[in-house]
Amino acid sequence: MSGSRHPFDPGTLALSHPVLEQAADWFALLRSGHASAQDRQAWQQWLDGSAEHREAWRHVERIGTRFAPLQDSPARDTAVATYRRVSARGARARRQVLLGLLGTAGAGCLGWATWRHTPLPALALGWTADHQSGIGETRQITLADGTRVWLRALSAFDVRYDPAQRELRLSSGQMLIDTASDPNRPFFVQTRAGRLQALGTRFTVRQEEEAVLVAVFDGAVRVETADRRNAGIVPAGEQVRFTSTRLLPAAAATPALEAWSHGVLVADGLPLGEVVQELRRYHFGHLGVSPAVADLRVFGSLPIHDVPRALRMMASVLPIRLRQPMAWWISIDAQA
Repeated sequence: MSGSRHPFDPGTLALSHPVLEQAADWFALLRSGHASAQDRQAWQQWLDGSAEHREAWRHVERIGTRFAPLQDSPARDTAVATYRRVSARGARARRQVLLGLLGTAGAGCLGWATWRHTPLPALALGWTADHQSGIGETRQITLADGTRVWLRALSAFDVRYDPAQRELRLSSGQMLIDTASDPNRPFFVQTRAGRLQALGTRFTVRQEEEAVLVAVFDGAVRVETADRRNAGIVPAGEQVRFTSTRLLPAAAATPALEAWSHGVLVADGLPLGEVVQELRRYHFGHLGVSPAVADLRVFGSLPIHDVPRALRMMASVLPIRLRQPMAWWISIDAQA
């Protein structure tokens, strides 16, 4: 069920929202220190009741192991801030800092075996890339030629500049690019689906599961598919999706494709499930939504760097309720 899926737990796709919520409630009770012997017996009966219950319990344990140490640690802000400060210093520096952070974990009897399941390695998904961003992070980067790049949360790219050309290689996520002028060196962006050439341009590129989306806000972009059989020019004010073999029909560029760089998620009738999927990029923990409300339409501008506030804003106008049995577990359900 897509509404319950977390970006780092693709295996939860088949778990139903109600069963996940039951597992979370049991996990919260058993970790609270107030569970009685009868409670533990009832939990064991629930756990033995079905394979789905056991898988849901394993999922909650995995999420808890990843996020609870970071949420509960007094060093949470220091750890994340330290990692982010060195994000621009290269892959080797990021590795060294992550290893150093294990010392902080060790103070709480946590070693790599535990911290490898926290958000810190998730922040380092792109640690071999020249530039990367983590959960909840939007980065602005100025390259050697003056080109400015805004990197969306959980994104990464490499820089390949030489005397003949300038090339960025987007390995994951999304970036907004304001290219600097250099008549002697064309500017390219390499993606899984093909290559883009900037023609005096401000544009955004987003890697999707089966395609790449480019939206142009100023200038134009030439798109060539990976098989080199299809190419076209995308002018300012338009957006195009393309795969490795074809260009899809153009459409008007939507403001939402640039708004994230200003910390805003623009929802103009987006299904709640899609809004939640986007907010997961900015939330340290589990963020689930019931299928009963996943298709509700959302309108307005939401603050992506303040997920609890964004959720409260939606709850004030939609027939939904928010459940938070643990600091790192938030669920959206239908109003009772």
